[in-house]
Amino acid sequence: MPEITKEQVLARLAAVAGPDGAGDVVSLGLVSDVFVTGGKVMFSITVPSARAQEMEPLRRAAEAAVKGLPGVESAMVVLTAERKRGAGEPPAPPPRPAPPRHQHAPARGTAQAPPASRPRPGIPGVDAIIAVASGKGGVGKSTTAVNLALALKANGLRVGMLDADIYGPSLPRLMGVSGRPEAIGGRILKPMLGHGLPLMSMGFLVEEDTPMIWRGPMVMSALTQMLREVEWGALDVLVVDMPPGTGDAQLTMAQQVPLAGAVIVSTPQDLALIDARKGLNMFRKVDVPVLGIVENMSYFVCPHCHGRTDIFAHGGARHEAERLGVPFLGEVPLELQIRLSSDAGTPTVAGDPDGPHAKAYRDIAARVWEGVAREREQGGKPAPRIVIE
Repeated sequence: MPEITKEQVLARLAAVAGPDGAGDVVSLGLVSDVFVTGGKVMFSITVPSARAQEMEPLRRAAEAAVKGLPGVESAMVVLTAERKRGAGEPPAPPPRPAPPRHQHAPARGTAQAPPASRPRPGIPGVDAIIAVASGKGGVGKSTTAVNLALALKANGLRVGMLDADIYGPSLPRLMGVSGRPEAIGGRILKPMLGHGLPLMSMGFLVEEDTPMIWRGPMVMSALTQMLREVEWGALDVLVVDMPPGTGDAQLTMAQQVPLAGAVIVSTPQDLALIDARKGLNMFRKVDVPVLGIVENMSYFVCPHCHGRTDIFAHGGARHEAERLGVPFLGEVPLELQIRLSSDAGTPTVAGDPDGPHAKAYRDIAARVWEGVAREREQGGKPAPRIVIE
């Protein structure tokens, strides 16, 4: 089958009328971020922000037009309002009035939770959602996340896993799963299965070496779709492997679903702990309970002489947890077998379930689940609505 090109997609979209029937979405310059991989097509359409809801028929028309292109298996279309106002668009609404002098205006760019914020709807069939996060990359967060998910399953829970790292998905490689998700009745996807867990990742939708060159709105839309347009089934917990840092994905999760809590992964050295602290404080600002900190790569035991070396120092995450008043969930050593099993697509909890490292992850999983129960008993707050002032 011939490869689908961006030009073919734009030619199809040229037949879709613009807002109010004026011109077409291509000639009006409303189409951007066209991304084609295999039979998957993704793009965004810029519309006036004040009319975004009424533009849903336009989005559906564009989606249908591209789906009619031979070879297209699916199309993901996002409405954005990121570009400057173009010809024919209504003027932007007037700026919000300044708060009265007796009130303190929130700092620009800070996340605020309004007092009357409504609870976010959960995912049907999913009882709890746990985010596994880190302030920086390279601390073994994804390896920790997959082993934590498998350990929760080993402890008797029904578990699924979502890879929320749109730019650098690693779940397919870590779980040894490849292929494309099957569509069920239109937009709903059937998750992939790996080691008994339902899985979803952008890595299942694009080729492994394909870069995702997307702006924030596309990332947020893709994450929302992978949360809500997947047939997860009945789960006790959905583990979400977050991208490193404190950006769009983290805010989208806080906006879209009620998180039961977040697990912070760090190595022991001061540099990693500085970034871990940022990640922890970000979740606190959006009223997501921090279930605790995991110290990864905690120490190294030489397989030859059996001598122990604290390559990245030791105990830093424990001390940081004590200082910040959050639980310390446990430590995992820097171990060659953990790396080898992860690269092979058989995480250590699945490949060596009776080994000492699997036990360490199961103990961490037990503490995480105890933390979820504790937060529920204390009447944890619903996830807030994020407002950027």
